[in-house]
Amino acid sequence: MSVLDGPLSFLQVAVLLAFGATMLALVAAFVRVVIGPSLADRVLALDLIGLVSVSVIAVYAIAADQALFLDAAIALALIAFLGTVAFARFIEWRRGDSDE
Repeated sequence: MSVLDGPLSFLQVAVLLAFGATMLALVAAFVRVVIGPSLADRVLALDLIGLVSVSVIAVYAIAADQALFLDAAIALALIAFLGTVAFARFIEWRRGDSDE
C-alpha cells in the first residue's frame, strides 16, 4: 500500500506538490549547468542536482512508505558532498596555476 493509492488526502497532495517542485528545481539546475557563465556556477548547479536527487528519493520513500530508500538518499548525499569538495579543490588548483 502506498501513499498515492485511494482518494487524495493531505499527504498525497503534499507528495505530488513536492514531486512537482523538485522536478522544476531539477530542470532549472540542468539549465544552469548548460548555460552557466562560469565553472563555479556549473559546480553549484551540479551540487543542486545532487541535493534535488536526494529530495526526490526522500519524497519517493514517503510516497512508497518504504524507509529503505532513505539509506540510498543518505548515500547519495554523501557522494554528492564529496563530489562538490573535489570540484572546489579542482577550481582552487586551477586558479593557483593561472596566478603563477
